[in-house]
Amino acid sequence: MQEKTLKARAGLPMLILFILLYLAAIALVVVGGVLLDRGVSAWGGVSLGVGIFWILIGFIPFLGLKIIRPQEALVLTLFGQYTGTLKEPGFYFVHPFSVAVNPAAKTRLGQSGDVEGDGSKLNVTLSGSGQVAVDSRFSKKISLKVLTLNNAKQKVNDALGNPVEIGVAVIWRVVDTAKAVFDVDNYKEYLSLQCDSAVRDIVRIYPYDVAPGIDTTGDGKPDEGSLRGSSTIVAERIRKLLQERVENAGLEILDTRITYLAYAPEIAAVMLQRQQATAIVDARKMIVDGAVSIVDMALEKLSENDVVELDEERKAAMVSNLLVVLCGNRDVSPVVNSGSLY
Repeated sequence: MQEKTLKARAGLPMLILFILLYLAAIALVVVGGVLLDRGVSAWGGVSLGVGIFWILIGFIPFLGLKIIRPQEALVLTLFGQYTGTLKEPGFYFVHPFSVAVNPAAKTRLGQSGDVEGDGSKLNVTLSGSGQVAVDSRFSKKISLKVLTLNNAKQKVNDALGNPVEIGVAVIWRVVDTAKAVFDVDNYKEYLSLQCDSAVRDIVRIYPYDVAPGIDTTGDGKPDEGSLRGSSTIVAERIRKLLQERVENAGLEILDTRITYLAYAPEIAAVMLQRQQATAIVDARKMIVDGAVSIVDMALEKLSENDVVELDEERKAAMVSNLLVVLCGNRDVSPVVNSGSLY
């Protein structure tokens, strides 16, 4: 299906015409009654019949009056044939028997599978000023505005097989109303399901954190890509893949953003311990490197300034004591030797 713009007549002149025809029908009824009362049965009967007939069916042309607001579209069919789409804002008149089509009119796009259970009930509210407002979700008009799909958090295994929970926000809009209405059953549900699939296909390529030997770009060489460190790249790859999959539905994916990312609850505690252990090991390594540098500098300064001469055994004892002091977790308690060094 290809979208085509419907060339409709202006609605205001037609509205005035229909009102005048109704007034003329009322006048015919009155004139016919007067003529029948005066005994002119022929003209009186015709006038009365025509007036009553138009009063009974005169509401039908009013059904062809359509109002289109900015960033709205109305897909119309006539006896099963696609006639066109009204996209320009204004007041129009179309064929009275034209039917607006929007399979996703009752779908509330917030998460996957969020279709209203009972579509036969209208959500009507009464405002404080006394005006009645009908929920716009039940309108057959298609919004052309930029919309947001806040997809539900889903559990996916990363490249290392660890379960992670991830949530994605998709910025999208309808660009081809004919494809959105006729090529897929429900374009909102279609987008949501394709979003779930695209997220799974991309997330399984990346590890949660940087891991050695993982190729995330597909060039055969290990790299440092990760879900946590390369969130922008991951989101862009999800957008491109999702755009390819919803192209046939007439949708455009403007942007995607990762809104939630965490390990699954069943392994979150273990992964936290792993991160803490890695941090402790890195910290200890830094402390040992610093302690060895300090000990080497101390021995070098003592030797240069001829403060004291130490044999190899005493140097080993001094190195041991300094490393204990510098690498310990607790404050040391100094011991003063008042006797001979040897």
